[in-house]
This record gives sequence, structure tokens and C-alpha cells, in this order.
Amino acid sequence: MFEALTDRLVNAFRTLSGKARITEANIADTVKEIRRALVEADVNFKIAKDFTEKVREKAIGQEVIRSITPAQLFVKIVYDELVELLGKQEARLQFSSVPPTVYMIVGLNGAGKTTFSSKLALHLKQQGRAPFLIAADVYRPAAAQQLAVLAERIEVPYYREESTSDPIALVQRGIAEAKQKAREVVIIDTAGRQTPDKDLMEELRRIAEAFKPTEVLLVLDAMTGQDAVQTAKAFQEVVPLTGFILSKMDGDARGGAALSLRASTGLPIKFIGTGEKPEDLSAFYPDRIASRILGMGDIVSLVEKAQAEYDAEKAQKLQEKIRKNKFDLEDMLEQIRTLKKMGNIRELLAMIPGFSQLKDAEIDEKSIKHVEAIILSMTPEERRNPAIINGSRRRRIAAGSGTSIQQVNQLLREFEQMRKLLRSLNKLQSQGRDPRLSHSLFRKK
Repeated sequence: MFEALTDRLVNAFRTLSGKARITEANIADTVKEIRRALVEADVNFKIAKDFTEKVREKAIGQEVIRSITPAQLFVKIVYDELVELLGKQEARLQFSSVPPTVYMIVGLNGAGKTTFSSKLALHLKQQGRAPFLIAADVYRPAAAQQLAVLAERIEVPYYREESTSDPIALVQRGIAEAKQKAREVVIIDTAGRQTPDKDLMEELRRIAEAFKPTEVLLVLDAMTGQDAVQTAKAFQEVVPLTGFILSKMDGDARGGAALSLRASTGLPIKFIGTGEKPEDLSAFYPDRIASRILGMGDIVSLVEKAQAEYDAEKAQKLQEKIRKNKFDLEDMLEQIRTLKKMGNIRELLAMIPGFSQLKDAEIDEKSIKHVEAIILSMTPEERRNPAIINGSRRRRIAAGSGTSIQQVNQLLREFEQMRKLLRSLNKLQSQGRDPRLSHSLFRKK
């Protein structure tokens, strides 16, 4: 996410490294490079120009205090302007005072409306609300079936009809069933088209007029850049949009749509899709996104993901085992499985300051699968006491896991290094010291 843009911006900031103060002359090239990076990220030229002009104006004349460098101050100014461009703060979903609240999901074919509808239902369910899905796409073959499969997977009730040509009547019957079942939020998955044509817009306008949805959310493919902005404007002219969802953000290295939508339409981005799993949906926080764009990570979101997946009782037991130097391969396997539940490894590492610049070659998810396979090929006794794993056991483990003896040896070496590190950290903490890692955005590569 934003990889190409982040690389360009980080390189632009390095031109200020070593400067004693900010002047119009020494930031000129940096400002030009930022503008060029934004345009190449498929941000509208006027938006990019206005953005860099605001950055330049704020930077000139800023007093640099002793505790920070001019480069750090400039990054802070860019960060503040990015947060402003992205919408300042999280735009939360609104709810009706009289249930059920109705959310209408709109968008073009292929943008991910149906998938998002199920993700939103799961998100609401996890918040303690009672969602209900309505399959209102009466044109696309198997659209209702797709929603039904997704709804059953997340265990949320839904309404569909085998054959009907009247989406308004279908939605009316669906809402009636939702009321009967005392569901709190109704999510209407509407039909799409390849382009925002007249017939589609008229149908969506009629549904919106008939049911007065609290939210009309437009799902856009993040990777389409400026095309997403043009689609947003077309829908905005016809239906009462309240916000956007950017799907496929995990595949968007540029970020043009995310950076242009608010400035182009005045409406907020409410959620981003970061994968295909039902739980791969995140609220859109402008400050966190700005931090990630600048290569500073997003520790808050990472902690939230960890808290959602981690069992407090297990965490306490693990901490106790580490304290007693009893961390073993079964514990390592448990940590790997927890990490996998949290999502894509590259996405998780991008949330850690300093790791967002890692390239594909440095993050091999296959090696994680190999580690899991190797540990699973061990006996419980071997996992608890790796010291007993001799040559013949290593050959058996390699054969059972479909790996080589060298890979088994490497895992055992790395595990022993991990145990030594944990012992060292445990010792530091017992002495009342706080071991922390430092990271600089301007480190030499």
C-alpha cells in the first residue's frame, strides 16, 4: 500500500538532510520532487500543485528549534498537510434513531460491492450490532448466490429472491423481514454496471428515494486512480453519497484515489479493503494513512489487530514461560498462527516504523509456511525440547515437512537465537531497563 509513493517521498526528504535551516532555495527541489511524486501516484495535477504550495508556504519562515532538524520539521509539515488532504479525522458510520438503519452500497461491477457488504456486516457484528444483508442485484448472474455464501460464512442473516425484476419491491420485502427479525442494520447490495450508465443511475436514484438510507456508500477500486475520482463524481451527481470505500488497497502502490477523493468531492473515505478475507476491512484514519505514506508505519493499527486476535490468558501464560526461559517450539508455532490470522505479512510489517521500505525479496511468506510445516512434523517432545533433535530426527522432520535438512537446521539455529534474545530482554526488564529500538527515516541504505 502506497509503496511507490512512499519511496519517492522518502527520497525527496533526504535532499534536506544536513541542511542547517529551511530556506526557499533549499526546499525548492524537494517541493518539486513531492509534486512530481504525487502526479506519478495519479493525483490530480491541481490537487498536487495546491498541496505542495501549502507545504512551501508553511515551511518558509518556520523557526527550527534545537531538538529537531530542518528535515524533520519539513516532514512534519508534509504530514500535517497530508492529514488535511485525507480528511482530518475518521468519518464514522451514522445510525438512524429509529431502527433499522439502512445502508445502501453502490458501485461499478468488479469494484467489490458484494464482498464489501459482507465485510461491513461482519464489522458491525463484531461491534455488537445486528446486521442484515439484502441481495438487490437482480441482473448479475449468481450475485445473490455470492452474497448468500458470504453471509453464511460470517453467520449473518440475509434476504434474496430467486427471480425478480423489481429491485425496489425486493428491498421492501427484505426490510420487512429484517424488521420481523429485529435486525438493527440493513445493508443493501445493489446492482452495478461496467460504466455509470443512465439506467443504473436511475435505478439507484429510485432505491435511494424509496428507502432514504442513512448511508449511501460508493465502493471504488483503489487501483484505478483518477478513474475512481471520475466515477465518484458521476455517482455523486445522481445519488446522495455519504462516503467512499476503497477496495483492493493492499494492491495499490500509488495511492492516487485515496489522496484525491476528499479534495475532488468533499466526501470522506470511510473504509479501506486490505484483502479478500471477511475481516480484511479497516476504518479510514487520515493520520494513520499519512504516517504510512511517509514511511513511518502505523503502530496503532498493528496493536489493534493484535488485540483482536490475541487471547489475554494465553498472552499471560506466554509471558510467564518467557520469564522462566521455557519458551519452546510449540510457543513459536502458536505465535506464527496468531500472526497469520492478523493478515498479510507485508501489510503487517508496513505498519512497523522502518519496515515499510522492505522489498518483496526481503519478505518471503513461503518461508513462514515452511517453518510451520517443519514444526508440525516434529513430535510434541521434540517441540518442547529441541535439544534432542539429532541427525536422524532431522532427516525424518525434513522428509515429513517436504523441506531440506538445511532448512530444518536453519530453523533450529534461528529458534535458539530467538531464545537467547528473549533471555536477554527478560534480563534487561528484570533490571528495570526499557530496551527499545530506534529508527530514523533518513537512515542510509
